[in-house]
Amino acid sequence: MHQLLSGLEHCHNRHVLHRDIKGSNLLINSGGVLKIADFGLASVFDPNKKQPMTSRVVTLWYRPPELLLGATDYGVGVDLWSAGCILAELLAGKPIMPGRTEVEQLHKIFKLCGSPSEEYWKKSRLPHATIFKPQQSYRRCITETFKDFPPSSLPLIETLLAIDPAERQTATAALHSAFFTTKPYACEPSILPKYPPSKEMDAKRRDEDARRQRATGKANADGARRNRHRDRAVRAIPAPEANAELQVNIDRRRLITQANAKSKSEKFPPPHQDGTLGYTLGSSHHIDPAYEPSEVPFTSMNFSYSKEPIQTWSGPLVEPATGGAPRRKTKPSKKDSNKKGKESM
Repeated sequence: MHQLLSGLEHCHNRHVLHRDIKGSNLLINSGGVLKIADFGLASVFDPNKKQPMTSRVVTLWYRPPELLLGATDYGVGVDLWSAGCILAELLAGKPIMPGRTEVEQLHKIFKLCGSPSEEYWKKSRLPHATIFKPQQSYRRCITETFKDFPPSSLPLIETLLAIDPAERQTATAALHSAFFTTKPYACEPSILPKYPPSKEMDAKRRDEDARRQRATGKANADGARRNRHRDRAVRAIPAPEANAELQVNIDRRRLITQANAKSKSEKFPPPHQDGTLGYTLGSSHHIDPAYEPSEVPFTSMNFSYSKEPIQTWSGPLVEPATGGAPRRKTKPSKKDSNKKGKESM
C-alpha cells in the first residue's frame, strides 16, 4: 500500500489520473517492487482549469460513487477511492463490493459507506442523481463491518472511502496517516516474500505443461484400459451351453470319421498287406518253400459243367404225387447247398 500510494502521488503531482486502479493492474516483481500498470484509461488533468471527462472509466468494483452517478468533473479522488477498495480487499482477502450492475454497485456502496447527505446532492448536481437516489437512507458502518482489521487501518479506510471526493484528501496525506507511522511499519521491498514469476508468458507455459501432463496421463490411462479390455477378450470363456453344443458336435464328427475309416479299411485293405492270409508282401510265410507247382499244360485242364436246365418256380410248392396242400417254401440248408454244388461239378 505504501508503494501504491507513492506511485499515485507521483502521478498526481504530474497531473495524471490513472482511472483504472485494481488488483490486476498492480504488478510486483521478484524483488518486491510494485509497478502500476495499464495506463490505457489514464488522462491528464488541470486542477486549476475544469474540463469535462468521461464517467465511463474505472472497473465496476473499484468505481467511486460520483462516476456511477454520471460525474464529468472529478479529480484525484477517483484513484484514491480505488486505493481504499484495494486496502480493504488486502485485509479482507476478497473484494469488498463485488457488484454485478451499476445499480447494484451503488446499492452496495450506500449500504457500507452510508447514503449521501442532502447537501451533497444539492452541491454535486450529478446527472443521474434523481434516478439512482436511494429511497431510504443508510448509516455508515465501515468500522463495524471491518472491526477485525488492524485499528490503525480503519481511519485510512474511512478517509479513502468517503462519499464526498473532497474528503478523501490526497495520496500525500494518506502516506502520513497513522497506518504507516505505527507498528508494524511498512517493510523494505527487498525483504518481502518471494514468489515465482507470474507473468502472462510464465502462466501460459505452466498451463501448457499442466495440460500436457494431463493429456499424457489420460493417454496412459486409456492405453491401460484398452489393454485390460483386450486381455479380458482373450481370456473370455464361452457360455456353458455353447461349450456343451460344441463338444457334442466334435464327438459326432469324430465318430463319423472313425466309422468311415473303419468301413474303408474293411472294403479295401492296405496295398502292403495280403487280404487273404494277412501276411505282408515279401514275407517268407506267404509261400511254402517246399511247395513246387506241377507243370500242367493249360490245354489239358478240363472244366465240366452241368448242362441240365435249372428249374425255377415262382409259385407255391405242391407235392407232385398227392396234389396236397401247398407247402411253405423252406430255405435249403447249408449241407444241401454244398451237396448240390458238388453234383454240378
